[in-house]
Amino acid sequence: MSVPLDRLYNFLHDVCNHHDLIIYRFFPHGSKKITDLIPLQDLPVNCKYWNSRYVIFHDQEPLDYDAYNNTTLVEDYIKNNQDKIIKIDLPDSNQRLNSFYSKLNLRMALYPVTYSLKPVLLVHSEKNSRNLWRYEQELGMAGVYWWSHAAIARDWFRYAEHDLSLDSRNVSHDFLVYNRAWSGTREYRLKFAELLIEYDLVPYCRTKFARQDNAQHYVDHVFKNKTFEIYRTDLEQIFEPNIVDSTASADYESHDYTSTQLEIVLETLFDDDRIQLTEKSLRPIACGHPFMLIATAGSLEYLRSYGFETFGQHIDESYDTIQNPVSRMRSIVTEMQRLASLSLDQKQQLYAELRSIAARNKQLFFSKSWHDLVIQEYKNNFIAALTIDKKFKVDVSDLCNIIQS
Repeated sequence: MSVPLDRLYNFLHDVCNHHDLIIYRFFPHGSKKITDLIPLQDLPVNCKYWNSRYVIFHDQEPLDYDAYNNTTLVEDYIKNNQDKIIKIDLPDSNQRLNSFYSKLNLRMALYPVTYSLKPVLLVHSEKNSRNLWRYEQELGMAGVYWWSHAAIARDWFRYAEHDLSLDSRNVSHDFLVYNRAWSGTREYRLKFAELLIEYDLVPYCRTKFARQDNAQHYVDHVFKNKTFEIYRTDLEQIFEPNIVDSTASADYESHDYTSTQLEIVLETLFDDDRIQLTEKSLRPIACGHPFMLIATAGSLEYLRSYGFETFGQHIDESYDTIQNPVSRMRSIVTEMQRLASLSLDQKQQLYAELRSIAARNKQLFFSKSWHDLVIQEYKNNFIAALTIDKKFKVDVSDLCNIIQS
């Protein structure tokens, strides 16, 4: 990404007024590799830092506890990080090390590992998280929620505040749909693409489709949620090819917004209990554009809790309360179909109303008061987490009490 996010993490370090913090974050930003979870600054050698508080920032991507419990991952980490690994000279030492490190999960990145037995704060960006519960209960971490994408999006889309080209209208399509990656938690997007065809909505959408993701063709994708399985094998013949890379979400394209009436936001999480809204949901807000969210149930209510207005006075937003993901998706597509069938006069009147709401949202998004709200929430949650004296209960007897400082 083009934004120097380390400046954000330095700011978040200083804003809490606790200078004994040692922050770990993923670098390059956006990575999920355990080997990329490294200190924000060089670790001090002064012995007073034995009493420092360690903080892991896992605030850009959804938490994934099981991803770091992989036996092969632990073995590779020990093999490739000998300078950070406890040295022991005992029978079955490799087995002892594997047994110990397999209990650490994200903590294995903290150095020296003896520090990792101390309380650790985990800064994250998701609500209703079973993964967070496991980190708190099984690894003795204290969770710190903050809406990181709110601060990141204000930086990425800052020029939209004064971009006069966004005020022009030359509409060619009703809906704007960004549909790039479809692997992992985004597999629902394949089903959505098929539904656009089924509901005869493709002509009304400004959208594209990538036939490959992570070097895999969509017809070879094995669905984790079988209800998302598709029967079509001709999607690339119906949609224009999408060849943009992942950095596209860090910017906005004015023409996409001036040529459409409403964005259908395809979020990272959909088939999940968690709520984690990213810059994808905030981009139409920054651009003063109406939107519908294909996200986890309750996401619109989450936005409203931060002061934003949604569009339930004019369009059916009951989809936000539907727990079943396929039913929720079909509810959205059904409403899209209704909107597409309106007469030209009806559309002009409706979207004028929606844009007036979107303009108020944009004004709020770029206001100092809203930015201060997000930062103050982070500060409050951080301070509260510092008072939680969680302990990591790990049996280190396998190491025969020879962990050396």
